[in-house]
Amino acid sequence: MAGRAAPTPVTGAGAVAATTPWPLHDALASRALEHAAARGLEPHTLMARAGDAVARLALALAPHAQRIWVIAGPGNNGGDGLEAAACLQRAGKQVSVSLQADTPLPSDAAASLARACAAGATIQATLAPPSLGSSDLAIDALFGLGLKRAPQAWALQAITALNRSLVPVLAIDLPSGLHADHGTVFASAAAVHARWTLGVLTLKPGLFTAEGRDHAGAIWFDGLGVSDDGASATACLSSDTNALWPSRRHAEHKGSFGDVWAVGGAPGMAGAAVLCARAASTAGAGRVHLVVLDSGLAALDSARPELMLRNAASLHARSTALEDGTVVCGCGGGDAVRSWLPLLMARAGRLLLDADALNAVAADASLLRQWTLRAARGRPGILTPHPLEAARLLGCGTAAVQSDRLGAARELAALCHAVVVLKGSGTVIAAPGEKPWINASGNAALASAGTGDVLAGWIAGLWSQGLATIDAARLGAHSHGAAADDWQAGQRHPGALPASALIDELRRLRAA
Repeated sequence: MAGRAAPTPVTGAGAVAATTPWPLHDALASRALEHAAARGLEPHTLMARAGDAVARLALALAPHAQRIWVIAGPGNNGGDGLEAAACLQRAGKQVSVSLQADTPLPSDAAASLARACAAGATIQATLAPPSLGSSDLAIDALFGLGLKRAPQAWALQAITALNRSLVPVLAIDLPSGLHADHGTVFASAAAVHARWTLGVLTLKPGLFTAEGRDHAGAIWFDGLGVSDDGASATACLSSDTNALWPSRRHAEHKGSFGDVWAVGGAPGMAGAAVLCARAASTAGAGRVHLVVLDSGLAALDSARPELMLRNAASLHARSTALEDGTVVCGCGGGDAVRSWLPLLMARAGRLLLDADALNAVAADASLLRQWTLRAARGRPGILTPHPLEAARLLGCGTAAVQSDRLGAARELAALCHAVVVLKGSGTVIAAPGEKPWINASGNAALASAGTGDVLAGWIAGLWSQGLATIDAARLGAHSHGAAADDWQAGQRHPGALPASALIDELRRLRAA
């Protein structure tokens, strides 16, 4: 087990900040890269390298394991597991391999089976695990890219056995039952819950979005010694955005960092607009104007006097320099926001639509036409929908969006000629004609009222400081999630992060 670099942590404790973005390859691109690499190598090389990488990671993650249980499937993923079994048995571990009886194996996997047997690993047809202690390990080598439908019969029993085992699970390439491209599971309760996943040759998008993060655990990567410039990647992982933070030179003044206009807060929902405005101010915008559509409220958030309160009528004034500003519209906007959208689309220099502004556009084709005409004039825009809002804009159901989050974000970006931030587990950031990004930060603590309003204002506040549109969206989404990760790390028990506390966490993150 020597001669190549050790696997690299991509997410979780010890994750390495990549010098270049991690490329993500879907199943088709991964197969193409695999076939191209295999043509220049001796037969069985890639499987031998994959098994070696799995074994080395297993020894590093579970150094005290005496017994290791491998469940191997009928394809090349199973061959990787058999190769790992041979390596681990030679390293002094007691390895048992569950392999379905009378299942024909590809030639590479058959060779690995012979090597596992020669090393002394126990091969069994039963799915009953060996006697495992709490420090021992199970390895999921059932399915990789080859799975096309819900696991059945022996495979389903194998997944159930892994999930019921009392030891941590290391998945090879993908947790079995997870869709490589979309991060969805083929059937409820029919996917492995791994503590760690080792991506081999390529990292797959499904590991990082939808249900992928719940099933994959901490993700590691080994490129198997194959060079890849990322040109064939389907998407990129947005995991290190520190280089995107806007600078603040000594001689600059508040006018150098832009004006943000936060428009929203219909009756009963003024708090959403306040959260949005506070986040924009915390992000570093030079001035933040808070326009609350509830005319019955004369003053708000007196503890934040830096926010400049404006009435809605001021949006009509020519002295209101919307053309040079960044407008974020929709947070708590209710039905009232609909009547203001034509004006804002016509005048705003940069315009971010969230929440009820998105719902208004989805319900009114004339607003969508006005938005696209605005884009044709070179006015930049950002949309920050959650899955239901994205579904309304695309004219489909939420399940369709969630079944292909990358595809939905790309389609919406093309339809609206805008940068789209599709929120959710593994937020997707897409720009027309470009490879999308999957955000690597964040956790379920953000499932709390108002955190989306904070995200909208936070992105707007960064954008106002001169960042490119896609960079503001990427930095905003990643730092928003990172603040929640920092907060959760200090909690004894998982819980919801209040939106106002999230703004405080963002302030601390920026100061760190």
